[in-house]
Amino acid sequence: MPRTPSPEPARILVVGGGYVGMYTALRLQKKLKPELRSGAVEIVVVTPDPYMTYQPFLPEAAAGSISPRHVVVPLRRVLGHCRVIVGEVVSVEHAKRTAMYTTLASDEEGTGPAALRYDELVLAPGSISRTLPIPGLADHGIGFKTVEEAVGLRNHVVEQLDIASSTRDPAVRDAALTFVFVGGGYAGVEALGELEDMARYAAKYYHNVKPEDLKWILVEAADRILPEVGPEMGRYTIRELRGRNIDVRLGTRLESCENRVAVLSDGSRLPTRTVVWTAGVRPSPLLAATDLPLTDRGRLRCTPALAVEGVPHAWGAGDAAGVPDVTAPGKECAPNAQHAVRQARTLADNIAASLHGRPPADYRHAYVGSVASLGLHKGVAHVYGRKVKGYPAWFMHRVYHLSRVPTANRKARVLTEWSLSGLFKREIVSLGSLERPRAEFELAAGDVPPEDPSAPPRGGPRGAP
Repeated sequence: MPRTPSPEPARILVVGGGYVGMYTALRLQKKLKPELRSGAVEIVVVTPDPYMTYQPFLPEAAAGSISPRHVVVPLRRVLGHCRVIVGEVVSVEHAKRTAMYTTLASDEEGTGPAALRYDELVLAPGSISRTLPIPGLADHGIGFKTVEEAVGLRNHVVEQLDIASSTRDPAVRDAALTFVFVGGGYAGVEALGELEDMARYAAKYYHNVKPEDLKWILVEAADRILPEVGPEMGRYTIRELRGRNIDVRLGTRLESCENRVAVLSDGSRLPTRTVVWTAGVRPSPLLAATDLPLTDRGRLRCTPALAVEGVPHAWGAGDAAGVPDVTAPGKECAPNAQHAVRQARTLADNIAASLHGRPPADYRHAYVGSVASLGLHKGVAHVYGRKVKGYPAWFMHRVYHLSRVPTANRKARVLTEWSLSGLFKREIVSLGSLERPRAEFELAAGDVPPEDPSAPPRGGPRGAP
């Protein structure tokens, strides 16, 4: 008797391996365990990186308080029941339930993007840095959104101390010791606070560089910083930073950074070798390469249930999605990690409900609060209506994020590193060669003259005199 072919599994395609992508796939593994075991459902995650970056720990990774490898979560380890493809989705034609994607092997194969069919689509490609057409920014600016950028910035800052310590040119020294951060949100303030703390400590080990020689400037176009923690805590943060000799300039914009000179809208000209850009994010360009509806801000137009409006079998959440805030009619949920993690839970539950024929639920949230670190033992927090500052806020920041970082493995590693950093001194080494690991070999290989075929062999066998 001929065997009846088994039906194709229902494929759930998750585009992106960030907060939404990883947490959605992680919860779907749990909610659809019987279907995954029987082969009725398949979950495919397509992501440019094989890991999820826990971004709140990037400032501490830049300061050396946490090892960079403990800031990321390996997707193949936590998503054991999903198929993880390290690649990039370049376009989506939802009308045909097809996504085109490339992988690391695409260029080698010369075949171009491959097609991937799906039944349910979770579009969560996240966001990229929102830059402006500022002269010199593309050439000299440094971002702060990935673990690679955090490690590179740490190496760069320590390298500037080395340059300042060894140069005889006062202009070079001044530019090396001037650090300009653009953007007064979480990323800019926390990165500045942690790196200033680290650099001030490192300066003690240079015989001709003093902590007061370093110039730190925070440039913010708005009239306040850290709006998430409220006006009072924002003003406290400004007083705290200025008390550490950090120049905070509100209502000021970066107009140019050509020729390693930061020109500000207040007329200041600051020779500097370091311009860190953290002035906001914008949705992934992938959204423009889809046939899905977008908001005026270029985000996916979603319903409160996290479904793409008017389009069946398509879902969105996180930075790339414009999700109505049911607790504040007329507004959208802010593109932050707190919403992304919570939305992923509701999103996974709604996809599972849809597959089982049940109605989805709306995403609604209760405001918990915000915490921010300003360096070692310094912080601000606004939690459940209570305003906290100093050491208690810094401790709350660590406890909160330790509880949120995925997997027990990562929690244990981060806690161990924090404990060890309390017992031993900071590391102040720059590993600048990480950005170009082949530089030494390329230099050595370039110094070897080409062999002359007519010349006699030099020396005997290896080890011969």
